[in-house]
Amino acid sequence: KAVLHYTAEFDGYTLQLEELRVTAFELDVAYQQISQELLAAIRLASRQIEAFHRQRIPKSWVHFGDDDVVLGKRYTPVDRAGLYIPGSHGTYPSTVLMNAIPAKIAGVPQVVMVTPPGVEKAIHPAVLVAAQEAGIKEIYRVGGAQAIAALTYGTQTIPKVNLIAGPGNIYVTLAKKLVYGLVGVDSLSGCGEVIIIADETANSLHVAIDLIAQAEKDPMAAAILLTTDENLAKEVQISVARQLVNHPKRLLTEKALAHYGLIAIVESLAIATTLTIEFAPKHLQLQIKDPWALLPLIRHAGAIFIGHSTPEAVGNYVAGPSHILPTSGTCHYASPLGVETFLKHSSIIQYSHTALNKVVDAIDALAQSEGLSSHSDSVKRRLELD
Repeated sequence: KAVLHYTAEFDGYTLQLEELRVTAFELDVAYQQISQELLAAIRLASRQIEAFHRQRIPKSWVHFGDDDVVLGKRYTPVDRAGLYIPGSHGTYPSTVLMNAIPAKIAGVPQVVMVTPPGVEKAIHPAVLVAAQEAGIKEIYRVGGAQAIAALTYGTQTIPKVNLIAGPGNIYVTLAKKLVYGLVGVDSLSGCGEVIIIADETANSLHVAIDLIAQAEKDPMAAAILLTTDENLAKEVQISVARQLVNHPKRLLTEKALAHYGLIAIVESLAIATTLTIEFAPKHLQLQIKDPWALLPLIRHAGAIFIGHSTPEAVGNYVAGPSHILPTSGTCHYASPLGVETFLKHSSIIQYSHTALNKVVDAIDALAQSEGLSSHSDSVKRRLELD
């Protein structure tokens, strides 16, 4: 009842209980409602994303040491994952793929998806097609903080999960922060961010479009240019204004640029690097003469786009790495979503009688120093026959 109530209050759609889950018919008919070009693009992106994430799947391992000591690490997926797909400012089939494919590769047995209802309570067919291409059949039309609560606690209809992954608006992000501990979360992925470091070799039109591309996503998106070239800064400012004249999301984009946009002239690339490291952006573009020379100095960024021919859009759609990235400074300690997001590991330890005998004194000394005599006894008792 709470999920239905808040969906009506915040999203403006009155749903019946039986309408929460997307039906098999809706999933089937979705393929007929998108173009063949879009279907081909979804499948191309799927292949690229899967190929990238299969490169670095964490592997379980064991090491057989002296005296029959066995040590290792065993990776297992979470039992149930809930994927959040935003929808308040657009339709994002790419986010479905970026979220679901790593979960599939990780081997999560049950993956469910939640996304806000759209026009006439429907979910865009491209989102439904992307979900099916990624192997997801269990989809619920609910978004916002209420969706996070439903996945955390479970409802009559929506199952409780072990991990919630996927980006959302500020309310979704804060909800994930509140429930962390009751359930795992991938990261606190808030609004978009890009820092573009550019020098005199950058193309002002390309830089301007890249800034707009970030700002058009969300009125709270941050689009920042740090440049060593004053002429480039002026040209970019003029180009941004020109590009916005006929932009389909002009008002939203202008709002983002007015509040969170910045063009800054810096004395050197070293200063630009220092500012970038402090900000720890979700996206970083290096549109400079020698980007690979600067790369080793960049310690905190979600995704780094290198060179003049690598716009953020490549990473957002088809390159392969997930575009679900940490934001709001969390790149200082967090990483992009990947297969490992949906995995956990257990340590494997086996000692033989001989090996135990060699460490009994060390264990006894440490245990006694911590006042844990039974820890010491648990080893000594096993060696009493000696």
